[in-house]
Amino acid sequence: MSLPITPVLTTDIIIELVDRPGSPIVLIERRNPPLGWALPGGFVDVGETLERAAVREAKEETALTVTLKVLLGCYSDPRRDPRGHTVSAVYVGEARGEPRAQDDAKKVGVFTLEHFPAVLIFDHARILRDYARYRKERQLPAPENP
Repeated sequence: MSLPITPVLTTDIIIELVDRPGSPIVLIERRNPPLGWALPGGFVDVGETLERAAVREAKEETALTVTLKVLLGCYSDPRRDPRGHTVSAVYVGEARGEPRAQDDAKKVGVFTLEHFPAVLIFDHARILRDYARYRKERQLPAPENP
């Protein structure tokens, strides 16, 4: 039996810095195309759980040890990544300490939801809108409509 061709599985993580007032979040400026500001994240390795991939990618890109809190949602719009169809499981996690740009991150930045880069790549602006609602109302986003 041949395996079906499916979208590539990724994970993104919204890292709340809980040791700072207001628990700002960490974004990275990507070192590799597509260039721009984004949530930390990346591809899930074969044999790896989504949760382990999220924690690993956060550590690799920001040097932070993250504890996951909640699955915000899954994002699957075929146009979300210009490199091809990806599906991302997006987690909210918390960390303490000073983030440092590593691996695929050219820079890291710490932002409030009121003041983050005007242009985010992928569908990360949408994800952060969903996160802002979750943070304010503790309501998870509705699934994407077909």
